[in-house]
Amino acid sequence: MKLLNIHHVAIICSNYEKSKDFYIRILGLTPIREVYREERDSYKLDLEVNGHYQIELFSFSNPPKRPSYPEAAGLRHLAFAVEDIEEEVSYLTEQKVEVEKIRIDPYTRKKFTFFADPDGLPIEIYEQEAQDKRSKKPEADI
Repeated sequence: MKLLNIHHVAIICSNYEKSKDFYIRILGLTPIREVYREERDSYKLDLEVNGHYQIELFSFSNPPKRPSYPEAAGLRHLAFAVEDIEEEVSYLTEQKVEVEKIRIDPYTRKKFTFFADPDGLPIEIYEQEAQDKRSKKPEADI
């Protein structure tokens, strides 16, 4: 296989309007297209992250709850790179989003923290300097 990059991440939400507001107004993602799929009684909202990556936000009637937090098998969390973590934490706090204490990655010495979307999906913000964003080799947290 010759993978180029991650194309998108799909998220199923329990309250479409609440999650749509969170991802657009609070996180600042840009809507690309919104489709109502009548045969499934479901919305699909495509969101752009800084002009590069896409998140698909889906609504379904009565989706099952996440089995545990955050150690269930499968996707552990969604992570976004930021330039100034303190600034972003301050903004999220102003928006009434509960944010964990900022920690330092013991391997990279970079700052990171977590918060949750309206359904409890863990979201990480990870501080990177401008030069780190150009790096082809991503840093992984544990």
